[in-house]
Amino acid sequence: MLNPKTLSAFVCLAESKTFAEAAEKLHITQPALSTSIKKLEEDLGGALFSRNTRNVALSVEGKVFLPQAKRILMDWSNSMADIKSLFAVKQGTLTVAAMPSFAEGLLARLLRGFHQSNPNIRFRVLDVVMEAVIDCILSGRAEIGFSFKPEREDGLEFHPLFDDAFIAVVYPEHAFAKREKIDWQAVLEEPFVAMNHDSSVRNWLHSTAESLDTDIKLIAEANQLGTVGQLVAAGIGVSIVPMLCRKQMLAKGLVCVPLAQNHLVKPVGMIRARRRTLSVAAQRFWDHICNREASEAVA
Repeated sequence: MLNPKTLSAFVCLAESKTFAEAAEKLHITQPALSTSIKKLEEDLGGALFSRNTRNVALSVEGKVFLPQAKRILMDWSNSMADIKSLFAVKQGTLTVAAMPSFAEGLLARLLRGFHQSNPNIRFRVLDVVMEAVIDCILSGRAEIGFSFKPEREDGLEFHPLFDDAFIAVVYPEHAFAKREKIDWQAVLEEPFVAMNHDSSVRNWLHSTAESLDTDIKLIAEANQLGTVGQLVAAGIGVSIVPMLCRKQMLAKGLVCVPLAQNHLVKPVGMIRARRRTLSVAAQRFWDHICNREASEAVA
């Protein structure tokens, strides 16, 4: 069977005048070299050298095989270097999934910090809603996700980073825009723009409204919090969104007003598949975030 050691012995002998010279270069005995070449010839089915008592020369077939053997050795060397670089986190691609509000804010800073010590790692960011983040992790399309804590953690490992409270967002001309705080009931009873009915954010709002014995006065719904903000900016209604979205909402010209009661506070963190081993790059990124969190806590 062909292997790098045998091919290296063949190339060395082909570029030497005698078995003795080649054996010395390879730091092996002449019998060991002879056995290696004989085994290679048996595997290939013919003689690669024409031998006499003084020197050794390539056969016609050996001359044809020599450049092929060199190419195989080069490919092998490059492949070994590539995989070693992957294990050493010198190169590779790291795919993460994140809620758009997280991707636009904290994620960029986290990736920048990791990139400084791992400059050859390429990033692929899937900025999708929370439910899609979870699906990306479970399906293997991404190794690490950033989202609110899943309602069900089957097959997932969640590492909390911080708690996020919800805030009210209104257009500047709205009467609530000048208030320092707003009651939940007051916001929910206004014409309300919400996420679609399948989203976790929508379900959390409905649960909160039920606990307050209040109905949401739904006027419009959307699949993305960014679109919710656009509808509010158009004066269609008001909304309640995660604090994570504050920068995004301010950029749309909206006014963000704290809610008087903390009825809705949710953990935000990293998720990974519980039974799937992370790549070296992903594991190092996971550890980087955990260590960063720990160092900031100490500081």
